[in-house]
Amino acid sequence: MLIDWKDGQTGALTAGGKSLEYACFGPAPEQAPTIVMLHEGLGCVALWRDFPQRVAQATGFGVFVYSRAGYGQSDPVDLPRPLDYMTREALDVLPGALDVIGFQNGILFGHSDGATIAAIYAGSVEDFRVRGLILMAPHFFTEDMGLAEIAKAKELYETGDLRDRMARYHRDPDNAFRGWNDSWLAPGFKDWNVGEVIDYLRIPVLAIQGRDDQYGTLAQIEEIDSRCYAPVEIAILDDCRHAPHLDQPERTLAEIAEFADRLERIEHESVPVT
Repeated sequence: MLIDWKDGQTGALTAGGKSLEYACFGPAPEQAPTIVMLHEGLGCVALWRDFPQRVAQATGFGVFVYSRAGYGQSDPVDLPRPLDYMTREALDVLPGALDVIGFQNGILFGHSDGATIAAIYAGSVEDFRVRGLILMAPHFFTEDMGLAEIAKAKELYETGDLRDRMARYHRDPDNAFRGWNDSWLAPGFKDWNVGEVIDYLRIPVLAIQGRDDQYGTLAQIEEIDSRCYAPVEIAILDDCRHAPHLDQPERTLAEIAEFADRLERIEHESVPVT
């Protein structure tokens, strides 16, 4: 059964066997293209703040956001997560979420883990409804500096106020944090690499990253640029860390709006027959 899409509508859908909270903004999928936003490793619907609404207003597209299992007010995830959890999210959960919103055409827009999930989906599933990708601070392989930051997060969670701050947004902060942190710090995860999915992308890509991203270097963006056969646009933002939509919201929003506009114009261009 399709969700009842209304601007500002919130609710719960079922995908991957879990109840997942969602929110939608702007026009419904049958009225305009849809941008599906996939949050970071400790994110959720609420932690996007007002950015989904701003994206809908700036693009004229519908915007759909949901909290993956373990996050926000969605059902808890089964722990421990498998080390290929992002691939499983892309192949086992995201398809169901797209179907239940009546997705017809549009963009997958992911941040951090969400960007990786979006890229895996687009590089693994032949879905002609997906016309473009926005990958914000994506991860395709581990880096020592990123793993060191994740280890610091564990210390903050156990001895600082990170757990209390997460409890404001996540029904089960321990489930949310451990599902992410335990996987990234597992010994076998250091060899994790999903860069091969880039080789199979056949749709335009906008890659956004902060120059001062504490979780990944520009090598992640260079991987897209060097391996992708489809057109790639790159936006490296100064004075910006891991969350461009929070650190540089106006620049990030402008990049997204311009990318969406170009895709829309390409969709409507008529190709002369000679």
